[in-house]
Formats: sequence, structure tokens, C-alpha cells
Amino acid sequence: MTLKPRIAIIGAGMGGLATAAALHRLDFDFHVYEQAGHFARIGAGIQMSPNAMRVLRGLGLEQTVRRLAFQPPTWSNREWDSGVVSYELPLGQVAENRFGAPYLQMHRADLHAALLTAVPSRAVSRNKELVSVEYGSGGNTLLFVDGTRVGADLVIGADGVHSRVRAALLGPEQPVATGRVAYRATFSTTGMEHAVGPCTKWWGPDRHIVIYYVTAARDEIYFVTSLPDLVWVRESWSATGDINVVRDAFAGFHEEVRAVLRACPKVHRWAILERPALDNWHGRGMVLIGDAAHPMTPYMAQGAAMAMEDGIILARALQADPDMARALDMFETTRKARAAQVQAISQANTWMHRETDPTWCYGYDPWTAPLGVSPTFQI
Repeated sequence: MTLKPRIAIIGAGMGGLATAAALHRLDFDFHVYEQAGHFARIGAGIQMSPNAMRVLRGLGLEQTVRRLAFQPPTWSNREWDSGVVSYELPLGQVAENRFGAPYLQMHRADLHAALLTAVPSRAVSRNKELVSVEYGSGGNTLLFVDGTRVGADLVIGADGVHSRVRAALLGPEQPVATGRVAYRATFSTTGMEHAVGPCTKWWGPDRHIVIYYVTAARDEIYFVTSLPDLVWVRESWSATGDINVVRDAFAGFHEEVRAVLRACPKVHRWAILERPALDNWHGRGMVLIGDAAHPMTPYMAQGAAMAMEDGIILARALQADPDMARALDMFETTRKARAAQVQAISQANTWMHRETDPTWCYGYDPWTAPLGVSPTFQI
């Protein structure tokens, strides 16, 4: 195998685009295949913790994102009814000094658009829904719904919790429903009757809601919830929900929460799914990253961050060793323990409820982390 293999990236989400941008900077031959026909501005926010911002810094996108995003001074954790603060993490300049990069909040579409600018447009194809991957002695052949066939020495599965690449590598399997559903929305703050905190997680006995600004001007707000639901099992970024169901579910919460929900015109919902940890992330010229390898519940706000970190480490490993099998082993060794740690803490949904030192998570830099070394954690 040559140093620069033909690389196919399946999925143009945050992880796929970060991987593509890193490979582009390292002069690899790659192409991104995305099943969607266009990139819609679906109502969703994203928290860009310092470890995620280091990814963007290395891709030359930090200043672009800073101009668009909101930098909260704190992250407050409050009890659902009384509003009593259980723990408050200083952010703003304090966090930037402490962790070496800012903590920002923004619209997912703005982050996605920024990542797209770091990838040549000629290297991204849309309306490319993967059907199968055929492994052969000359590499892999990808078959798409439109009938096209593409050859690749390495197939990167950045195609999420329902990954077709994962199915090609490991066989058919279904993600496991957690029995919980998330509702989310972004909407204008114009006419809001109640002031809200810059970034707050409201903790209830069996449900929670996170509320924060997603623009530098504070003219758009976002919330995301977690509610018990044993029936809805669809994981979709575009499925709509009933805002009255959400209002009823949080009827007993603090007035600040109720005011946000009264102002919200519509919501999206998706089932929170998970998969067991994998023994192997690669084989037969395929490798998995992000939710395809280690699906994250949203309770730590690290799903996109982990996928983007994966992409940087993978690109670095491919550059470091011309033997692709050794490079993929190096990538997996570097990433597996960290991803598993974040996955486990996120599933427990205890992150930041009480005093927390996030240095092990936020202080990570995928551009300088030692390759082929499984990191240790001091939590």
C-alpha cells in the first residue's frame, strides 16, 4: 500500500468533514459521499468545548467560529423546581486560560458550514446513499443507490449510529433504544418574556432540559431535553414533535424553563439510541469513527467533539505510518479508551451535576496527543 491510499469517507457530518479537512491539509487523496441532497438548517445547537475548539484551531477555523458563536461566562446546573444551583463551572476567559481554548455555543448548521469551507467542493458528492461495501484483493468497492460504483483502498465510516459501513464490517445489527427521547428547538429570542441564563442544565428527577444561546448576538436560543419514552424509537434529525407534549412534561419546572417553552413555536424529536462498545474499529480496509464506532448519548455534549477528534487522530496516524493496517491499529489504540470513558460518563448522565473537574476531557488536544498510546485519565 502506498502512503497516499484512495480514501472514501461515508458521511458529511461533523466527523466526516473534520476528517476530510485534516486529510486535505495532509495532501491525501479522498472523497466524501453524503446521502443527503442538501444540507438543511435543522434547529439544533451545539456546545463546542475546548477540546473541540482545538480541532477547529488546527483546521484554521477558530476565528470563523468565534465570530458566529456565543461564549458563555458560566455553565450553570440548577435544580428543576427551586432553581438552586448545584454546580457552576466558570467559562468565558477563565476556561480559555485554564484549558487553552474557548468554550463556545453555536448553531450546528453554522459549524457544519464552517467545516465545509475547509474541504474542496470537488471532493464532496451528495445524493450518494451507500448500499454495500464489497471487499476484494484490489481494495473495496462501494455501491450506491444510484447505481454508481467507486473503488477505495480505505473506507471511513462516518455515517452515524445507523452506519452502513459498520454493517459491512460487522454484519447487520440494530442500535438499542434507551427508552428516552430528546426534543430540541432553536428559535428567535425576540419577544421572550423572561430572561434566561447563558447556559443552564435543569436537572429533574427523571428528565432534564438544557438551554443556551447559539449566536454571538444572543438573538437565537436553543433547548434540548431528555424524557422517558418507551414507544418512540426513531433516530432522526428532522422528525417533528408536539411542543405541547414538551410543555406538559416540564409543567412543574422553574418559571425560566416554562417561559422558554411557551415562546418555542415548534420542536424536533429523536430517540436516544446506543450500541455496545466494540472490540475492533477496523478491518478489511474499513474503519469506523464517531457514532458509527461509539455512539454517544447527548448528556455530555461530546458526540461531535469525539467524532472530530477521531478524524484528526486518524489523519495523523495515516500520515505517520505508510502501512495502513499499522496506521489503523495506531488510531484505534489512541482513541478507544478515551471514547469509551466519555461514552460511559455520558450514559450515566451525571456530568456537571455536582462539582466536576473536566480537565481530562476539555484539556485534550488531538493534534499533539501521542499516537499509539492509550491515554490515562485523572477524573
